[in-house]
Amino acid sequence: MSGSWSMGASPAVAQIRNVTLLGHAGLSDITIAGEQIVSVTPAGVLPAGASDGACVIDADGRWLTSGLWDEHVHFAQWAEQSTRLDLGAATNANEAIAILIEGLAEVGVSAVAPAAAEFVAMRARAASWPDAISRDALDAISGETPLVVIGIDLHGLWLNSAAMRSRGMEPQGDGHIVEDDCFALLRELDNRPADELDVLVERTSRSAAARGIVGVVDLEMRWCLDDWARREAAGFDLLRVESAVYPDQLDRALAGSYRSGDPLTDSGRLRVGPLKVITDGSLGTSTAWCCDPYEDGSFGRSLVSAPDLQGLMRRASDGGLDLAIHAIGDQAGAQVLDAFEALGIGGRIEHAQLLRNEDLARFAQLGVEASVQPTHLVDDRELTERVWPGRAPRAFPFASLNALGTKLVFGSDAPVAPLDPWEGIHAAVNRARRGDTAWTPSECVPVELALESSMRGPLVPGVGDIADLVLLDADPLSMPAARLDDMTVAVTIVGGRVTHRAM
Repeated sequence: MSGSWSMGASPAVAQIRNVTLLGHAGLSDITIAGEQIVSVTPAGVLPAGASDGACVIDADGRWLTSGLWDEHVHFAQWAEQSTRLDLGAATNANEAIAILIEGLAEVGVSAVAPAAAEFVAMRARAASWPDAISRDALDAISGETPLVVIGIDLHGLWLNSAAMRSRGMEPQGDGHIVEDDCFALLRELDNRPADELDVLVERTSRSAAARGIVGVVDLEMRWCLDDWARREAAGFDLLRVESAVYPDQLDRALAGSYRSGDPLTDSGRLRVGPLKVITDGSLGTSTAWCCDPYEDGSFGRSLVSAPDLQGLMRRASDGGLDLAIHAIGDQAGAQVLDAFEALGIGGRIEHAQLLRNEDLARFAQLGVEASVQPTHLVDDRELTERVWPGRAPRAFPFASLNALGTKLVFGSDAPVAPLDPWEGIHAAVNRARRGDTAWTPSECVPVELALESSMRGPLVPGVGDIADLVLLDADPLSMPAARLDDMTVAVTIVGGRVTHRAM
């Protein structure tokens, strides 16, 4: 466990003076008691003063709003990224192989100088490449060193022959493992000793706080509730966390009377999250379950039958667990909406990347939120046009969903995309990367909506609100929309305590 964690290490805040509230003229002073805002007054009306060791922050005119949430993170895998080779920059298999050769060489590994330890690379955008990774190519550069290459979407990975043999598998084919078999291997890879992982989690949490993050929904695939409780017991106080469970953990959760929203610790910062169910594959592996066929004639994969899905959802809901159901393809989305309707309960659909037109209105009608990852729309733009030809107007339909009354909540899906809310806000508003034209511009959303979808508090915090706050160096409502991803964060506050300060 990192020695830098000590309970109460994050300093308490008594006042934030001279802030600019979004959309408001003039300056204000914010007074905080414990975890709550107790007054908002014109600047200078109340005397400055700290109490009980709490500090006073002079914002010097900076802009104050509620802290940001990432509603869809695989936190341990994102933390692990710093220890794994990143292939995200490779535009083809040859470039990926070159990056792998360099990365292997840095740890003294080659085809003729193997290592016993497994080497893991991640974020391979293989679906966008004109060529493919092969097991033979991996073998040629790694020899007897077990080598694992994880795809960008976490729905597929590649093993070299040594990695297959180490798992009792007969080396054959291209070594490509997808969906449930891939998920099982990802859980197996997530076996770093707790003290080492906690150091990585602390580092990652500080980086998240530096981008204005105050809370995350952790959808890590293994049971993580005890991990987060252990971290807080050692002093972790950087984020609010809601930790999910998966179907293979449902019996354990119900037997332990874990209910969504229940605190895991006395602080209330750590809470039980939803049940996450993955009902189909992904765009990148052409396994998202769709109404129309892929180029090879397949329709993707349904990973859970309708009766089984409804059974899981009913058991979880009856046991007090919220529902977060993964559906990327339009057929998967329709099936999940049918399940919500049949059961008469609400929840979230995670991703909702492609939807039938007739399903758009059903979200609001059924009380189902759309938990979406805006950065995916710019990352997957070309892939969507190629793999789902003619369906781009129905892909990532954020504005249409909002117009029909659907609540949007934003996340990153890190490590698929960086844990950076400003990248997501930029993508949702512009639907383009820097220098590109907007993709289906009718689906661009206003900055205000993008911000609101990235936070649980109000745009303009007031008396009685929880003091989960962020102090920004620019006004997101008036700065050029094309520069939203350049936003810098001066201060982040969780529950009245500073978790990041850069002023």
